[in-house]
Amino acid sequence: MRGRHLQLQGLRVMSSSTGEIAREMDLQVKGKLGPHEVRCVQRNVLLQALEEELPAGTIRYSSKIVSIDDEGGDAKKLLHLADGSTLKAKVLIGCDGINSVVAKWLGLAKPSESGRTATRGHAKYPDGHGFEPKFLQFVGEGFRAGMVPCSDTDVYWFFTWSPSTANGTDGVDQSPSAMKQFVLSKLRSAKVTPQVLEAVERSEMSDVLAAPLRFRAPLSLLLASISKGNVCVAGDALHPTTPDLAQGACTALEDGVVLARCLGDAIVGEEGGAREEKERIKAALRKYAGIRRWRSAQVIAASYVVGFVQESDHPVVSFVRDKMLSGVLAKTLLMMPDYDCGKL
Repeated sequence: MRGRHLQLQGLRVMSSSTGEIAREMDLQVKGKLGPHEVRCVQRNVLLQALEEELPAGTIRYSSKIVSIDDEGGDAKKLLHLADGSTLKAKVLIGCDGINSVVAKWLGLAKPSESGRTATRGHAKYPDGHGFEPKFLQFVGEGFRAGMVPCSDTDVYWFFTWSPSTANGTDGVDQSPSAMKQFVLSKLRSAKVTPQVLEAVERSEMSDVLAAPLRFRAPLSLLLASISKGNVCVAGDALHPTTPDLAQGACTALEDGVVLARCLGDAIVGEEGGAREEKERIKAALRKYAGIRRWRSAQVIAASYVVGFVQESDHPVVSFVRDKMLSGVLAKTLLMMPDYDCGKL
């Protein structure tokens, strides 16, 4: 993973209205656990690396859950899949995304609309892009944009805004060319560096041209049933959040470490029969829920606030952001990942 993704050395936050640098920050400073290491990792590469650590056939793709039933008195859950097949589960961990069927079964609050929308793209430079290994970010003027080198030949960019239409996309999600021109027109109307415009122009748009940004209300998580019996949730099914801190996948990996540790302690090396094992599993999931509840609420709240303030074009918010809060907002990018979830 390290060999395929550049380590970012710094963050440069720029005002979209003035073109001036609002804040520069070293991304290699020392944190609680040592020097920070920030990289823009391509999702497909991460998924492939994780899959390769598992025995062949462990993952069953295209297995969307439709409903969940209790299987008689043995406490197992019967999962009905979209293809008509069923699965029995001794332990059910819902990692089924923001529209999670498992989260709904647990009674978690439905994700809320943030009022913002995002699009993103990936630009390739076969001969090398020559950009500094820095995270370049633009804030204000009613949008939030950024560009991050992933490798010597690949650049990722994103753009978020608050649509004026009810469908949440301003009607520009009909084709890749329409979305690209919309982003370029917004960037050209502001003071954005030419290399960002070039990256957007040569980019491949993602399959999802634009998506409304949703999140689960942090306060609802503090009171919610994250686990119930032998069922729990993780990843976006637990803590859907706006992407403003780039911590969605990172927080899901934290979930995995904590969950594996809790379940491992409950299942491995313990004596007793099936009944005792069931009780240990329930206790392990309750322990996991207790550990991840506050952390999840913290990440969701911090990400929402950072995105709201950085994107705003309100005169008062813009003044406070640019003159007083630019340092705090930038440091939050390092403060939230500086967290020890423990070891397996």
